[in-house]
Formats: sequence, structure tokens, C-alpha cells
Amino acid sequence: MASAVPAASAVRTHPVLADLIPASRLRDVALVTGGAVLTGLAAQLSVPVPGSPVPVTGQTFAALLVGTALGARRGFLALALYAVAGVAGVPWFAEGSSGAAAPSFGYILGMALASALVGALARRGADRSVWRMAGVMVAGSAVTYAVGVPYLALAAHLTTGQAVALGLTPYLIGDALKAALAMGALPAAWKLVGRRG
Repeated sequence: MASAVPAASAVRTHPVLADLIPASRLRDVALVTGGAVLTGLAAQLSVPVPGSPVPVTGQTFAALLVGTALGARRGFLALALYAVAGVAGVPWFAEGSSGAAAPSFGYILGMALASALVGALARRGADRSVWRMAGVMVAGSAVTYAVGVPYLALAAHLTTGQAVALGLTPYLIGDALKAALAMGALPAAWKLVGRRG
């Protein structure tokens, strides 16, 4: 008698941009290191927000692009390297800071998880179209805030409402602009290399 349980459908995976470089262990080390350095450089594009301990920086945008371009595993490792090196004293967090004492450190932890999420979505082809890429950026930003805002509340002794007002609301317009940039950048990169699919 035939089984009534349908076979599980396989999820179709796609290459990410980093997969276009010939595979080697050296390639992966270079990509992970490069992703961490790019995030550290982008963090120096920093604008203080009056009343908030969390500045507007380019690091969130860089972290999401790193995850999307490198894939979940390499993207997570790049952001983990960024976090660990910063805690160890490399002055490449926002405004040239380092260490885990800042109330904004939770956003860095959130970015590592977000990088893995957006990398997994890119592996499913979400970086190939403008509108799917918008969804990827929203999902990645949501994960970053889901870790960063509660961490801010605990570290700065704020209520949840205060943490949202200081660590989320002022950044939504900037996040929309970053999403718009990514919506054009990743699909355009795939068109450039002729690997749509």
C-alpha cells in the first residue's frame, strides 16, 4: 500500500555572490576577514543621535550586505570576527570604540545573527530581485533590533518604551534608505555578472 505522506520537497538553493570566486580555504578566510574589515570601516561612518547612546552608522548596512554576498556561514563568521576583535580591543566599532561595555553592543550581536539570516535568504535567491531584496533588508534589520533594543534597555537601565524611543524609532528613516540602496545594489550585481536565476 502506498504511503499517504507526501515526499518533502527540496528547497532550491542558489549561489551567493562570493561563490563566483573559485573555491578554496584561502578564499573563505579572505572573504570572512574582508567582511569584518568592511563592517569595521563602515562603522566609522557615524553620526551621533541627540539623546541616544546609539549613533547612526554604516555598519548595519555593511553587515547585511556582507551576509547577503557571503552566505549564512561566512557572513556570520565575518560578523563574529568583527565582534570578537572589537571586544579584544580593535577600535573599529562606531566612533573608533572597542569593548563590550557600550550599551550599543547588542546591535553588534544582532548583526551577526542578521547576517546569517540574510545569507540564508540569499542562498534561496532572495538577492536576485528588487522586492525580495527589500524583504531581506527588513528581516535583517528586524533581527538586529530584536537583539539590540533589549540589550540597550538592560545596559542603560531603560524601560522598553524608552529603549524603543532611543534605539529604534530614530533609525527607521535611515534603514529605509539603506534598504533602497540594497534593493538596487544586489540585483544589479547579479545582472552585471550575468547570473540571474
